[in-house]
Amino acid sequence: MALPFDNLEYLQRQESFLSMLKGNCTVIIPTNDQSVRSNDVKYPFRAGSYILYLCGWEEEDGILVASNTRGDWETTLFVSPRDTSKEIWEGKRVGVEGANTWPVSRTDSLENLEESIQKLIDDSEHTYSFHGSSRRIDKIITGIVGLKDPRPFIDTLRLIKSPREIEIMSEAAEIASIAHINAMKSAFPNIGEWHIQSIIESSFMSSKSQWSFPTIVGGGDNATILHYSSNDSPIEGGMLALVDAGCEVHGYASDITRTWPVNGQFSDAQRDIYQLVLESQVAGIDACMPGSDWLSMHRATSNVLAEGLIELGILNCSFEEAIGNPESFDGKYRDFFMHGTGHLLGLDVHDVGGGRQGDEKPGPILQPGMVVTIEPGLYFGSWRTDIDVPEKYSGIGVRIEDDVLITDSGPVVLSSSCPKSIEDIECIIGNGD
Repeated sequence: MALPFDNLEYLQRQESFLSMLKGNCTVIIPTNDQSVRSNDVKYPFRAGSYILYLCGWEEEDGILVASNTRGDWETTLFVSPRDTSKEIWEGKRVGVEGANTWPVSRTDSLENLEESIQKLIDDSEHTYSFHGSSRRIDKIITGIVGLKDPRPFIDTLRLIKSPREIEIMSEAAEIASIAHINAMKSAFPNIGEWHIQSIIESSFMSSKSQWSFPTIVGGGDNATILHYSSNDSPIEGGMLALVDAGCEVHGYASDITRTWPVNGQFSDAQRDIYQLVLESQVAGIDACMPGSDWLSMHRATSNVLAEGLIELGILNCSFEEAIGNPESFDGKYRDFFMHGTGHLLGLDVHDVGGGRQGDEKPGPILQPGMVVTIEPGLYFGSWRTDIDVPEKYSGIGVRIEDDVLITDSGPVVLSSSCPKSIEDIECIIGNGD
């Protein structure tokens, strides 16, 4: 494992986090458990975001422990020891000695974990950890009175990306942009959703990356299902393909959506809806200014969509009825735009820090160093029975999504190399080598 950040950046993260805690404390940060897919076949392992953030440990079974019960803070990384009999089957381990180069005070074997942690817990006023990632840690911390969650403290740090984090996220956005372009270039009428998925994900793999979430490829009516996942239908000529896909670089995610006609030409109805969504997305990106409240992005996209739906004759009402409550945006336009405008992006594709639709707390004030997605959409599922879907637009689903960095001088679109104008898209589709 090669660390993507220098040790100083990790140590500064640890110091910033631990300085928020008062009294004698023990902090336990586990990585994720390995998950079984079927019988003895496992899912590909992905380390927990919190241990990645604090010390960069990517191997299975790592546990980061910090304690100041003896005075100054000391960090210990517990890892699996070298074991030739297991390494023959599963690959070489870093081991306790190899982990000494990681940004921690000391390393120790997982064989000593329970005994060591219990001593620290017994000497602590407060213990910080969380359930659900490691069964081994769950057993240790279950029953601790007053157990505290360290994640909200770390989340405040993860919210603002460092220059190096922004470099990595820019790389992830560029890889994803190229993947989307490759899919457009290779398109043809009746292409399978699975075929587009294979082009996207092979592009990720060829860049030594992997998907940050399961790729969504929805053709025609399938594009009107927000988290469609089957990817098993052919996309007939004349249909739109909605492709929502992103990749990870060193754990940091990109998330891009593009919608395009597989035959290379938007119909008039498709063009109407696409251009409206594009204009709303540009308005949402323009609203990504430091100091703005979280709803400013959603307000900007929603206003454009509501006005456009009225102009197209899809809604027959006033703007006030279309938009609804200016704080909850519950008007009639929500029949066709059901989700939020975007989310924070980072080590998790739906990153920490709040702001997602349905969160109890309001989203954060936009600050330089945040990375957000802007992803308005309109969906006219012919299968809908709860609303009247205009025949002209039946079966059309459009979403456009980019990754946007907040800066002092305004928004920077990290995924800007991925085409999204009607003219650019029509020039690319089917023009592969």
